[in-house]
Amino acid sequence: MNRALTVRDPNTRATLRRSFETLGYEVIPFKKTQEQVLQHVPKDVRLTVTASPAKGQDVTIDLTVALAGHGYHVAPHLSAQQVQSRGHLADIVARCREAGITDVFVVGGDPTDTPTEFKDAHALLVALHELDHGFTDIGIGGHPEGHPSVSEDVLFQALKDKASLANHIKTQIVFDPAVILRWARELKRRGIDLPVHVGVPGAVSRQKLLRVSGGLGIGESAKFLKKQQTLLWRFFVPGGYNPAKIIKGLAPHMGKPDNTITGFHVFTFNDLEPTEEWRKQTIQGLA
Repeated sequence: MNRALTVRDPNTRATLRRSFETLGYEVIPFKKTQEQVLQHVPKDVRLTVTASPAKGQDVTIDLTVALAGHGYHVAPHLSAQQVQSRGHLADIVARCREAGITDVFVVGGDPTDTPTEFKDAHALLVALHELDHGFTDIGIGGHPEGHPSVSEDVLFQALKDKASLANHIKTQIVFDPAVILRWARELKRRGIDLPVHVGVPGAVSRQKLLRVSGGLGIGESAKFLKKQQTLLWRFFVPGGYNPAKIIKGLAPHMGKPDNTITGFHVFTFNDLEPTEEWRKQTIQGLA
């Protein structure tokens, strides 16, 4: 599959090259994740480590601390459904401080069978700011496609409430650049000025997605495949899956005053070798 980015405008090429030089990768905390990162990911690529209900919050922190010890700039996901209490949160903050971790990404997370002290990401953010957390960059999630049962006004207000406690927004994967751009413009219009990092799938194979789902446990596997069903479907549609399409559709609008899109964040699904090769080839092609 050809994932090359062919961009003629020199200003857009320069913008995209800078974006790919500072691209971030999201990884899932499996047993071999650390080994795969060390083998395939350069130290100048920023990483985030997801929080899976099947693995638990502490597994995410364990991997984050380990990767930081190898010199990576890495941020853990903190899930409101997995951080059990303020005491647990304080322990996490202490571990991160000791490891020199300065970034964190706060999410609501999928509900688990174990109740927690925090009902949502906003509650967790408030509790975090009541601590001497020491984080210099706090990210929150954005959902450009909205939610079928929640109004747009309610969603944007919830995001605005969280934005006052954060430094940037990372979006979920959306395949239509027009949808992302429309959402980003509305974000700006409503006074939410945080930098937006658009989530895109990396150079991942359908087989890899299925293997990843199998490593999450039966219940989590079903949830994962449900979330990624659009991505899986696009592997069966000729020309349907290509991250270059999303990126090229947004590139001319980056840096414009009507939105705050500043770059991209890659959901690698732990398919790190082809994703890093794609990143390097893209940088070379944009030179």
